[in-house]
Amino acid sequence: MSNSNTAAKAGIGFGSALAITISWSANHSILWAILHGLFSWFYVIYYAIRY
Repeated sequence: MSNSNTAAKAGIGFGSALAITISWSANHSILWAILHGLFSWFYVIYYAIRY
């Protein structure tokens, strides 16, 4: 359990990284990628439903 806590504190989560990647491939805008990274899983779910 200690390793998972350390990994979670080390950086951004998987949902944020996935949202940033999807946003960048769809929009090619760093500002949209940052915004969608903040929304993380909400944007991933929205994108999956929308497209």
